[in-house]
Amino acid sequence: MRTEQPKVIHLKDYQAPEYLIDETHLTFELHEDRTLVHAQLVMRRNPQQPAGKLPPLELHGQELELISLALDDRELGLGDYQVSADTLTLQPTAERFVIDSSVVIHPERNTALEGLYKSGKMFCTQCEAEGFRKITYYLDRPDVMSTFTTTVSADKQRYPILLSNGNPLASGEEDDGRHWATWEDPFRKPAYLFALVAGDLWCVEDSFTTLSGREVALRIYVEPENIDKCQHAMDSLKRSMKWDEEVYGREYDLDIFMIVAVNDFNMGAMENKGLNIFNSSAVLARAETATDAAHQRVEAIVAHEYFHNWSGNRVTCRDWFQLSLKEGFTVFRDAGFSADMNSPTVKRIEDVAYLRTYQFAEDAGPMAHSVRPESFIEISNFYTLTVYEKGAEVVRMIQTLLGKDGFRKGSDLYFERHDGQAVTVDDFVKAMEDANGADLSQFKRWYSQAGTPRLAVSEEYDAAAQTYRLTFRQSCPPTPGQPSKQPFVIPVELGLLAADGSDLPLRLEGEAAAQGRSRVLAVTEAEQSFTFVDVAERPLPSLLRGFSAPVKLEFAYDRDQLMFLMQHDSDGFNRWEAGQQLSVQVLGELVGQHQRGEALAMDERLLAALRTLLGNESLDAAMVAEMLSLPSEAYLTELAEVADVDAIHAAREFARRRIAEALFEPLWQRYQANRAVSRATPYVATAEHFARRALQNIALSYLMLSEKAEVLEACLEQFDQADNMTERLTALAVLVNSPFAAERDQALAAFAEHFKDNPLVMDQWFSVQAGSPLPGGLERVRHLMNHPAFTLKNPNKVRALIGAFANQNLVNFHRADGSGYRFLADQVITLNAMNPQIASRLLAPLTRWRKYDAARQALMKHELERILASGELSSDVYEVVSKSLA
Repeated sequence: MRTEQPKVIHLKDYQAPEYLIDETHLTFELHEDRTLVHAQLVMRRNPQQPAGKLPPLELHGQELELISLALDDRELGLGDYQVSADTLTLQPTAERFVIDSSVVIHPERNTALEGLYKSGKMFCTQCEAEGFRKITYYLDRPDVMSTFTTTVSADKQRYPILLSNGNPLASGEEDDGRHWATWEDPFRKPAYLFALVAGDLWCVEDSFTTLSGREVALRIYVEPENIDKCQHAMDSLKRSMKWDEEVYGREYDLDIFMIVAVNDFNMGAMENKGLNIFNSSAVLARAETATDAAHQRVEAIVAHEYFHNWSGNRVTCRDWFQLSLKEGFTVFRDAGFSADMNSPTVKRIEDVAYLRTYQFAEDAGPMAHSVRPESFIEISNFYTLTVYEKGAEVVRMIQTLLGKDGFRKGSDLYFERHDGQAVTVDDFVKAMEDANGADLSQFKRWYSQAGTPRLAVSEEYDAAAQTYRLTFRQSCPPTPGQPSKQPFVIPVELGLLAADGSDLPLRLEGEAAAQGRSRVLAVTEAEQSFTFVDVAERPLPSLLRGFSAPVKLEFAYDRDQLMFLMQHDSDGFNRWEAGQQLSVQVLGELVGQHQRGEALAMDERLLAALRTLLGNESLDAAMVAEMLSLPSEAYLTELAEVADVDAIHAAREFARRRIAEALFEPLWQRYQANRAVSRATPYVATAEHFARRALQNIALSYLMLSEKAEVLEACLEQFDQADNMTERLTALAVLVNSPFAAERDQALAAFAEHFKDNPLVMDQWFSVQAGSPLPGGLERVRHLMNHPAFTLKNPNKVRALIGAFANQNLVNFHRADGSGYRFLADQVITLNAMNPQIASRLLAPLTRWRKYDAARQALMKHELERILASGELSSDVYEVVSKSLA
């Protein structure tokens, strides 16, 4: 068991570095049993520090074997420096000096996938957040920025491709079958953006001409068997570059932009300057092997990492507490890109559904933290939904308050003012203020206060005076370390609907004229009222249009009003949201019936609304698919004060079967019509085709609940004849969740045999089975862990099987005997020693133990305590477990 509590790092303790690194010159000698790293650091005293006696220089370093160390060409002896498990300390003798060091590291043993490691036969790096210290001794902090020159040497036959950041400078042969290449990055960057790749890789090449007329070489490197899966990523990259020029005025700055696909990677991708390293799942996509969702994910992640070239690389964060400065801002940017490439409304629906299901749960749990955290033990634990997704929502609110033109002025000023600097959230907000003459001081509470605000709204209509008053009351629950909160600035976009469904003109009391039919109100006080005048009839408010703020809205809509909004609201997001609220009310009623032991009976109004929806062929097919989707069990769990997993599952399954029964004919018609088009049309990865397949597949998922022979036949035809993974995988999933055991087993076997040599497709095969709510889920997962295609060493496999089971298969994971909890705890204990980052991320379902009944709480808490007592824990796992039990 751990005997020392890891050190807590606090934002308030930030101090500028004593020393800076102007130039970094690295030489890597790659061998199969070791790697030699030679580093020359050209350093100086930070001029921002007060003059006086030179302080000691403390460099970061972990798991390094020091071979030699020199200061200004003077070889240092053992008495000239001190080495600990995390640092190397020495005493400079001048304001400017050069450090030369040589170390031995072992990437071939590196299972944590931080620093330099091997993925299969390839050398690669992952240095964010603090992985560079596992490569050489360095000031491994984001506010130390340096130019880098990197030389890599390796066996030419095994590693013909040698890559690093920047532009290629020189290359050559050695006498012993080895070769070398030197790369130079002229832009100052922190060490976390360093990258190196060496391997036997093939390349897809293209080019892009920037607005100023420069030609940029584009290259995507993959292992030979994946060379036919790169075109979608390349097309996405070119679209991203064009979009960033047009929307943000940002032009790429190097002569070459490279992406490398890596099979073993803890994250989705990494924005290293000029050499982006991607999890292979985030770059490889072809119709036969990747779903529509995977194609859209590739497009979004390629855009995200490319956009980081400015929002993260050219302007980076001063310290890791400012992480959302680059991640939240860039998620906001990639969401805008994806919205423009596809359906803006559907993109918004997807983002909000994910945020409310998972980030709101994070806000309500023991790991709740503000967008800019005040402290952490392990920075890897703060690559969270709060920093990324809520951080993006905070940036979106700034745009909502300032308008798109004002936001663009602010971003232009931010990039111009801070190019080449490591800055803070305050610098970003200040640029927005200065560009628009705005005061965002109260708004910044979104960065410092944790939790999800609640916004309760009440109405009052005066027919005689023709006034309509909305009163807003905001509050925010206590979170760890923050028992009370001050009022936020909450932008509420709204409209008022007349009896015929049209938007009424909006004029507030005191205004000379109406200000449009949809507008933004800034709620800044704990309680605040707004009175609209010249309202000739009692309106129905459409509140929080486009989900204009990440809050929990409370307004007493009845079911008839929700049906009206579903049919008439001019805001597409709020039409969907009305359907979700109606479904939540109906499902909540069914949960209550189940808990009381009553026969389940569903409100027919939901069926009527869905029937109308299916009959309206003028609606976007993607929107129809989204509106047909019932709220997930995970979202219903998040809404519950005490989650009754079994009742939620029973209620939702009953509702699905009732919809399938009542709406069989329109569902069958829409399915057949869309499937006919699919059979006659080659696969295209465009929004229109995505929408058609989405509607076709959700219809099939309902229809299979009927257990009718003609539907089974259609499902098998789709599985056998589909020319794309979207249709094939959906057919497999509905078979796996059906009572047709023989057909299910045959389809699973055929799928595995056909795709056994494609790791990413096999990950989908694992996930389909791990997510099945049919009885015996845990036993299936245990069995699948012994499959030849599964290994705990690969993060994608772990997420596909263990993560899918614990996060998506709630009824099996939360079995009353606690076996699901024991299983997850066992995997965390095992992974703690292999890959602490993945181990800590797997813990999330157990950290929410307070959400469940007393018996499950005790079982989940026991497993957390068992993990804590299991031996020496990584700081990653220790932080999550200890905070969860506090």
